[in-house]
This record gives sequence, structure tokens and C-alpha cells, in this order.
Amino acid sequence: MRIFIVGGTGFIGSHLIPRLLQDGHTVRVLVRSPGKASQLPAGTGVVAGDPTMPGHWRNEVRNAEAIINLAGFNIFARWTAKNKHLIRDSRILSTRNIVEAIVPDITPAQTLINASAVGYYGGNGDADKNEDALAGDDFLARVCVDWEKEAFKACHKGTRVITTRFGIVLGRGGGALTKMLPAFRLGIAGRLGSGRQWFSWIHVDDLVALFPFFLDHPEIAGAVNCCAPHPVRNVDFTKTLGRVLRRPTILPVPRLVVEAALGELGTVVLDGARMVPGVLIKHRFPFRYPDLDSALQEIVHP
Repeated sequence: MRIFIVGGTGFIGSHLIPRLLQDGHTVRVLVRSPGKASQLPAGTGVVAGDPTMPGHWRNEVRNAEAIINLAGFNIFARWTAKNKHLIRDSRILSTRNIVEAIVPDITPAQTLINASAVGYYGGNGDADKNEDALAGDDFLARVCVDWEKEAFKACHKGTRVITTRFGIVLGRGGGALTKMLPAFRLGIAGRLGSGRQWFSWIHVDDLVALFPFFLDHPEIAGAVNCCAPHPVRNVDFTKTLGRVLRRPTILPVPRLVVEAALGELGTVVLDGARMVPGVLIKHRFPFRYPDLDSALQEIVHP
């Protein structure tokens, strides 16, 4: 299959592209600079361009059988007015430019897999959030809602659209865990705030396996919660990671300290959603790491 990836040079893309090449797909990736191209595996096609701007790169959209859009400015930066603008525009504009480039019926089996996030649900307490749950109303939730709306416009062009609401992605060499491990290894980590907020997560290997799974299951469309079937509270995540590392986790970080350090982003960290993968369970996706202990053991002690 001919696959075009936007936003493929980040943590998820670095794991996804080798898997797609191994499966025999033809992969072309949009990059902003030659330096990024040098990071890609041998056999990857390279296309230069800025996904937030129209350009010749959009010809690749018309030629692809599947488009995977992972583009988006990192949310784990202090949410200044400038960064909030970048968070929103990098997602909305890249998706809009992709959808506008789709020509109806040029590739009848065309699929768009567009990233989204657990932030769609906002901080919504203890209730299970399957794909039918209502969206939240904070900044990140509103970004996700508008992001998905842009993607679903492709449905009117005959394209199958899947919006992948990622949980926190855990793996080696990047992602959230890389930022956490130094403090945990020093034994100076602990729960955040009350520790009762939910932590919806997925091992990067399971996340990567979802993309070929979607390509092999044309009946799947719409929003999909991309997370492990067993979310945990922050306090349980903290205890599990400490146990796997054999380090103490007895230094809680008070809510006021988190909010002072992270600003508005701190609210997202302290008020998680209990996302559950209803669609994946229905379609019997074979999780390799359904529970947190097995996932962390593989990452920390490969």
C-alpha cells in the first residue's frame, strides 16, 4: 500500500515507519528540513514541505492510498499565548491542508488516519470514557474537537476517516516516560497532587501495531480510543514505576507546585480522564501490553 505520513519524524513516527516498511508498504514522509530526512530509515521516501501551508507536497495526498497525520506542536510546553497558538494551528492547519488536497474517487480505497488525543475528554472524573462520551470544555478539549472536525470533512469526499485519540504513549527513547525517568531513578518522585487522577496510557509497540490493524480492518471508522484496556490512577502508576525501578516514590508533588510550574498545562496533568478502548475491544485488537506492569517491565528492563 502507498502510505503518506505527515509528522513522521517524532517519537511515534520513529517507531511506526520501520514497522510499515517491514510490512512491505511504500512509505513517503513529509519533512520540513533536510536534517529531519537524515533520521528516517533507509527505503523511506522524502517529501519537503510545511504541513501548515499549502504546497506541492499535497500531490502526495492525491497519490496515497492511506494518509497518516501525526503533525502537532508538543503540548508539554508551558502554555503561553504563543504556544497555545502553535498547538492549535499545527493541528488544525495540517489537517485542513490534507483534506483540501483529497480528490474524490481518485483512489477509491483511500483512508485518512488522523491523530487526536485523550485530551478530547477534558478532566472528567471517574466515569469511563468510551468513544461516544462527550468532549470536555478546556483548551485542549476544544482543540481536539476542532481537529477532529477538520479530519471528518474528508468523509464527504468518500474517504474513510479514523481519528486516533492517543493515551499517554510509553516507550524507550522518547514520549512522556523519558521526562519522568530521571526523577524516578533518583528516588525523588511521587504522586502528583492527590494522585487520584486517571492515567490513560498505551505502550508504543501497541500503538504502532494499531495502524496496520486499521488498514486491515476497513470496517473501522470514526473516533478510536488508542489506549490500553486498564487505565490506572496517577498514584498507582507512580507506585508501579517505582517498584519496577526498585526506587522509592515517597515525595508527592503538591497541586500548587504543579500548577505553578506548568501553568494551565498543570490542570491537564492533574485532571485526567478514564479513557477506555471500546472500539479496539469490540474488534479484538491483540494488545501485547494490556497492563501497566508488563509495559513498564519491557521498557525499563528490555
